[in-house]
Amino acid sequence: MNIHGLQRNFCSAPTTLLPVQLPTRMESHLWYVLPDAVKSETLLKRYVDQTNDRVDPRSLNFKKNGYGKPEVEWQIADDWQPPALQFNISHTSSLIACGVTVDSPIGIDVEEKQRKLKHHILAFARRYFSSHEVEHLTSISDIEIQRQQFIKLWTLKEAYVKALGRGFSASPFKTFTIQLKAAAKRGIYLSRDVESEISEISVDSLGSENLTNNWQFLLLELAGSHYAAICMQKHNTLGGKGNVPIKLTARRTIPLVEDECVLGTSAVVPISGLTF
Repeated sequence: MNIHGLQRNFCSAPTTLLPVQLPTRMESHLWYVLPDAVKSETLLKRYVDQTNDRVDPRSLNFKKNGYGKPEVEWQIADDWQPPALQFNISHTSSLIACGVTVDSPIGIDVEEKQRKLKHHILAFARRYFSSHEVEHLTSISDIEIQRQQFIKLWTLKEAYVKALGRGFSASPFKTFTIQLKAAAKRGIYLSRDVESEISEISVDSLGSENLTNNWQFLLLELAGSHYAAICMQKHNTLGGKGNVPIKLTARRTIPLVEDECVLGTSAVVPISGLTF
């Protein structure tokens, strides 16, 4: 997943927040806030004013698919075709993140970097991860680095099954492998000052059903305390061929008070899945 537009960009909105422009194709919007400070309805209704008054914000409804993934449902008049707005929510005890796209299914997961595991890391990994992922974790001698890599893998796997719209029960973690190239595998942040090869994250299916050909990933550090993974489907016009640059907009928000565009600041640090 290649993300462009990573220059420093910090902006505060006035007390009365303006509507938000809908994402373009191959663009993802990432919002994150303190827990209990926002509901998905609050964020998504800010996109409604971009529909030229065809949608009443009060008419925005939410439903769940057969596996429990929330979806937005437009109430429309006439023969107007609404944008295919897609979103996904993830939360921990200290942070909530929401990803928004148009036309492309999206999954997002956030995990605390200091998350403690009740069981031994490798024992836990053998229970849920593929043999390739277990082998990768076993090769790491430093216990802290091993723990961090486990959390990154877990976050990416969660984002993938959520993007599929199936969840863990319908897409067990052992049925696919997350592949991280060297920069992410060593747990080293890519530097803006160093020209490096594209650091990609990919997924390989281990079962009879191949669901892995058309997805791109991004791994981030949020607020210095969380890992966030975004999985987004490539637009169907690409035919599943190659990676096309994806634009990411990241905002930290206090609903009805202010927004901060934080991509390119210390609040949102890309780890893998992109090139500078």
